[in-house]
Amino acid sequence: MKIHKILLFLCIPLVAFVSAHKFYVSVTNIEYNKSAKTLQITTRIFIDDFQRLLQERYDLKEELTTEKKVKEVEQMMASYIGKKLKISVNGELKTHTFLGKKYEDDVTVCYLEIIGVENVHSLEIENGILYEIEEDQQNLVHTKIGDQRKSLLLVKENDKGLLKF
Repeated sequence: MKIHKILLFLCIPLVAFVSAHKFYVSVTNIEYNKSAKTLQITTRIFIDDFQRLLQERYDLKEELTTEKKVKEVEQMMASYIGKKLKISVNGELKTHTFLGKKYEDDVTVCYLEIIGVENVHSLEIENGILYEIEEDQQNLVHTKIGDQRKSLLLVKENDKGLLKF
């Protein structure tokens, strides 16, 4: 009986690590390039989450990292991000262009750009990425406008924020 208690005591820490909790987050960086008059945007989304979303929404059959049907996959990504990431500059909704993507470790990095931005006094950002597949999704947005850095943490219940510069 005593041996059973000792074994049970030794096994409890091992069992605790088996049920690791997954963290659901995307990170979007927005930087103003004054000389080019553009907002340069990178969005990082976990590959497995993005894969699941594209399978459910667009019936994607291929694994993202196999690089099959690259143009088709990029069109799906561009369409999805275009609907879920909305950016208004100085009160005016802007359209971003999907420039491409790459895979880094377990993350899809998407590159976007908004052209023709003369100046930035305010950014209103709405980010609904992955909320439809994960209730606990959090979307971080980091901005750099000139020397000012500001961030937002957006969640399903509060997916929009306004930053003034």
